[in-house]
Amino acid sequence: MARIMIFGGHGKVALRAARILVEQGHEVRSLFRKPEQAEDIRGAGAIPVLFDLEESSVEQMAEQLVGQDVVVWSAGAGGGNPARTYAVDRDAAIRSMDAAARAGVKRYVMVSYLGAGLEHGVAEGDSLFAYAEAKAAADDYLRKSELAWTILGPGHLTLEEPSGRIAVVFHRGEGGSETSRGNVAAVIAAVLREPGTIRKTIDFVDGDLLIEELFPGSG
Repeated sequence: MARIMIFGGHGKVALRAARILVEQGHEVRSLFRKPEQAEDIRGAGAIPVLFDLEESSVEQMAEQLVGQDVVVWSAGAGGGNPARTYAVDRDAAIRSMDAAARAGVKRYVMVSYLGAGLEHGVAEGDSLFAYAEAKAAADDYLRKSELAWTILGPGHLTLEEPSGRIAVVFHRGEGGSETSRGNVAAVIAAVLREPGTIRKTIDFVDGDLLIEELFPGSG
């Protein structure tokens, strides 16, 4: 059993991931922002923790992480406001990495997106520019850290029923572009049980290969 902290615990991916991880026997604590979200988190089997990522310091985050084994970052500002996007997707994410190191939590899984990176190619005038810049900076900071990280890059997220099957994308633009949120949640749980995914970036979309076959340690 691992003690897992999910940042952005009320998100659609996070709630699905919490349910899977709890069913596997882990203790899951999910940080969330609005009091009315607590019941959904309890319904997924996780322990709700009311916490403001945007306003919290490294020290305050580290206090929440003491005694945890794993951090899963699935938080995001949701786009629309560049200032808040940078505050959450970049700055708060980076603080969480420093907090994990301070609290002695080694394992860190980042939910990013397919095509993220310093060379993301999103034009400055595009509405997604701030998000692309924020995620690129956070992912880059994580890669340079001493944490046992895995970065997940799912394609365009959908609410389709999870198939339990994905395709790993090695070159931008190949294959499809959609990824079920349920499949993302399953991949989060899978990589946590597969040591070979540490310090790896895994880009993927819905596909034909069974998740448990791609990550045999998850079976």
